[in-house]
Amino acid sequence: MNKASTCRHMWAIFASCFLMVASARGAGNVAYVTTQDGVAVIDLVKLEVVKQIDVGAKGPRGIAITPDGQYLLTANETTNDVSVIDTGRFEVVRRIPIGKNPEFMRMQPDGKKAYVTYEPASPGGPPSKAGKEPEGKGAEKGTPAEVAVIDLARGVASSFLMGGMETEGIEFSANGQNISVANEGNDTITTYDKVTGKLLKTIDIRSYGSRPRGIKIAPDGQTYVVTLENSDKLLVMDSNLNVIKAVATEKGPYGVSFDASGKRLFVAAARSKVLQVLDAGTFQPIASIPVGERCWHFSFTPDDARILVACGRSNDVRVLDAMKYEPIKTIGGLKLPWGVVTYPKAYGSLDAP
Repeated sequence: MNKASTCRHMWAIFASCFLMVASARGAGNVAYVTTQDGVAVIDLVKLEVVKQIDVGAKGPRGIAITPDGQYLLTANETTNDVSVIDTGRFEVVRRIPIGKNPEFMRMQPDGKKAYVTYEPASPGGPPSKAGKEPEGKGAEKGTPAEVAVIDLARGVASSFLMGGMETEGIEFSANGQNISVANEGNDTITTYDKVTGKLLKTIDIRSYGSRPRGIKIAPDGQTYVVTLENSDKLLVMDSNLNVIKAVATEKGPYGVSFDASGKRLFVAAARSKVLQVLDAGTFQPIASIPVGERCWHFSFTPDDARILVACGRSNDVRVLDAMKYEPIKTIGGLKLPWGVVTYPKAYGSLDAP
């Protein structure tokens, strides 16, 4: 056997082992999208929906996946809980009570815990056809949102910290010790000790704009960005969450993510119906890719070649070329898609590898 044949043989063995592990842990090279009907499973090779998962609740929103791909979690506003789904069987194996109207979710990088925002005083419900979210009664009554932490080994949740008004995005610090959240209802960013839940810092962003929604840290851990939905801006902050500058964006910026290299920044500008691409060094515009109606969240594919954008009021997922900045395909027939993550895990507005 010559050297080339030996290499091909070894690669075949490696690929076979990888597929066996992926099969044991859950489906690989797939995207999971929360919709009004449950979770749609998209084959990232075929770019087709291959499975619909019943999560036991209508209209799940937040979604997260464990690093090994074995369990998928959805935040269910209508039933005030989180569904834990075995991706090998596509079945709900546990329901974890959270509190009223759980929505945004992030998985801890080690997969041991997940964090979920919920709003005890909010009426909840789907957004109006105009794309405007229902305003929670929490802001009127002075009742803040809360963030629950789910211990995946124990299958229980506890109230972890008191968020701000209408807490949205969640992000971890580079060292994993702190958690920061964007509070759209009172225009603040708050940072907490992840172990004790102690409030460490509050940043009032009203001098820059209003309704902070998405928050993301750069792959090198040196920069945070925060989208200001009602002000068509993006805040650039240092590693200590000190504001460096505000950057103009297209209208209605919401979901945000760096690419894997940290050289580009992608912003879902929902009201302009585009996915905007910025240079992550200069924050100058590179491209604006047309998408559909109320596109809030998106994810790169695991190979970083494509981007999937969940477009709620278009009832579809838009597949984009991440380098040519062109549409590739529209995957239709999805009722009010909200969030999207992939396995293997990729960078996106709701997740990171």
